[in-house]
Amino acid sequence: MSGYDVLIVGAGIIGAACAYRLAERGLRVGVLERAPAPAMGSTGKSAAGVRVQFTEATNILLSWHSIQEYRQMPEAAYRPIGYLLLVPEGQWAAHLEGVALQQQLGVPVEVRDLEAAQEWFNFLPLAKGLEPIRGATYGPADGIVDPHGICLAYLHRARALGAELYTGTEFLAAEPDGVGWQVQTSRGLFTARYVLNAAGAWAGEVGRRAELSIPVEPARRMVFCTAPVPHPYWHPLTIDLSSGFWFRPEHDRLIFGRSNPADLGFQEGMDWAWLEPTLEVGLARFPWLERLQLDQRASWWGYYEITPDHNPILGHMPGVEGWVNACGFSGHGVQQAAMVGRLMAEEIVLGQAQSLDITPLRYERFLREKRLVEKNIV
Repeated sequence: MSGYDVLIVGAGIIGAACAYRLAERGLRVGVLERAPAPAMGSTGKSAAGVRVQFTEATNILLSWHSIQEYRQMPEAAYRPIGYLLLVPEGQWAAHLEGVALQQQLGVPVEVRDLEAAQEWFNFLPLAKGLEPIRGATYGPADGIVDPHGICLAYLHRARALGAELYTGTEFLAAEPDGVGWQVQTSRGLFTARYVLNAAGAWAGEVGRRAELSIPVEPARRMVFCTAPVPHPYWHPLTIDLSSGFWFRPEHDRLIFGRSNPADLGFQEGMDWAWLEPTLEVGLARFPWLERLQLDQRASWWGYYEITPDHNPILGHMPGVEGWVNACGFSGHGVQQAAMVGRLMAEEIVLGQAQSLDITPLRYERFLREKRLVEKNIV
């Protein structure tokens, strides 16, 4: 039996950030990871983008504060290549409201007309089968990072402060014992005053094993990769909001994808049938993609961890003493992890997160009719 102040389930980037910030505050921290090494789930298979172009203040600030931290981390390999969002006519007015809020919060975002949006490459504002593009926004501080490097760096710092990592250790069950939790694992029994659920796509299952209902489910996502291009060039991570098609440079290649809303559950492997509907909308908007060749061996898949409203669940579980959630990021975990680590340390040590109001992201929102509605979900 091993006793801890906080037992974290999951050694991805969220669990790692939380482990570091909790250990930094002097707590005894244990981290359970079912995989043989950290960052083998969504973290290691992420497309690695970080952006502040959200429409709700909480999401904007979670990402903005995290980007500031990544800028100072050599292990993050932060590259501000920018995000370019191509916005259709029907979303333009609401999108500009989001830009106004971003700028009000001190986040650098620019509005661009169609001509300026084509600074890096050509696209067809009028494309068959797609809504016409009205304009674009560009975030110069948005970019890409090394999620694997960030995760390992946080875990290294946490372990230097006394935290202990147990890989190849599956969370099997948990029950309250009056002063905290008894947690049964494939390695044996652990006790802790707090359990922090940072299990990513498995967070819902972790909840069920503790007889808790946590609305997080896995969604498979494809990342397609081209062969090396003859003349690689630098351009932003670009998203066509009319179709959800996105692409960005990856060294001398291009990676691209599009979410399949029907691809739910723990299905494994590449879904090559999804390539055709992805390319169909991509080629309609960006015909020059036809010149590139696909490298099937370099393509990969991974899981999103989605909630009903595609926003994370943060903070104490209502009515359940000693259980804290940091899960359900719906594709935004990498870009928000740094700030989430700080907030969860405050939530546990001080009783409530204080650096940022996380009320819109607490579990209790599912008990209310009115919830935060984030429009910039891809």
